[in-house]
Amino acid sequence: MLEHLQKASIEQRFSLFDRDGWRALRADTPMALSQEELVRLRGPDEQISLEEVAEIYLPLTRLLNLHVRATIDLHRSTFRFLGTGSRQVPYIVGLAGSVAVGKSTTARILRSLLARWPSHPNVTLISTDGFLHPNAVLQARGLMERKGFPESYDVKRFLTFLADIKAGKPSVTAPAYDHIAYDIVPDRLQVIEQPDILIVEGLNVLQVNTMPNEDVIFASDFFDFSIYVEASVELTRQWYVERFLAFRETAFRDPRSYFSRYAALSDDEARATALSIWTRINERNLVENIQPTRFRADLILEKGEGHRIESVALRKL
Repeated sequence: MLEHLQKASIEQRFSLFDRDGWRALRADTPMALSQEELVRLRGPDEQISLEEVAEIYLPLTRLLNLHVRATIDLHRSTFRFLGTGSRQVPYIVGLAGSVAVGKSTTARILRSLLARWPSHPNVTLISTDGFLHPNAVLQARGLMERKGFPESYDVKRFLTFLADIKAGKPSVTAPAYDHIAYDIVPDRLQVIEQPDILIVEGLNVLQVNTMPNEDVIFASDFFDFSIYVEASVELTRQWYVERFLAFRETAFRDPRSYFSRYAALSDDEARATALSIWTRINERNLVENIQPTRFRADLILEKGEGHRIESVALRKL
């Protein structure tokens, strides 16, 4: 019954496209990526092809380009109406999804493709990982097992960052995150300087505000467009385990790695460890916090086997 209601709800609110229907919306958008560039952009455990880029990502970048141009025209008209000097207002794209679903690869491909449009060459990508509380804070609050859950983020700092970006400040800083150390890097900042488009990628970017006694402001209030990358829990679990096994041979072997203790595990031990981490932390976060936000997105990319996008849902106007 619940699945039926969800299906009815998505059909009421979204236009649904299979691959053939979505591919046709590419029109004459040219292929701008080479195979070598795509290999650098995709994740270590993903085999996204140029065909996938042509059929899924080129129609999406065409749609976003149309949105960006329309938004720029709206801003210019508003400034003329107010009689104020015009200023650049960055267009913000929010991109959400589970750990291991491939949202970072999606963000990198979109950034590369969007930056090739002449009307908005300055496209910046930022991850919300930088707005996690430092590990020392998480440990003090007993939240290390809930890293990535909404309460593990410095929400106030994240919202201030987005507000400053939208205000058109010339230079806005964000904390830097080191995935090898699995922690915020002290005294290192990312500097964002008035991008044409800012892509904000993270687990919970479509999550509602969880701060008590604060005005009700959501990160998505600052987004001009939002995307959710979807896959079944079973597939995402499989991809997480595969990625963990791949990292055991690569990133985990770095002695600086927070996860270096897993590098020497046997195949069976590594699978058991990955499944334990997934079940305790990532699947709970996905089911409780991330997945329920997908209907807040403007567009849902639904993946099947091999990270192949099977369908696209676009919110109706």
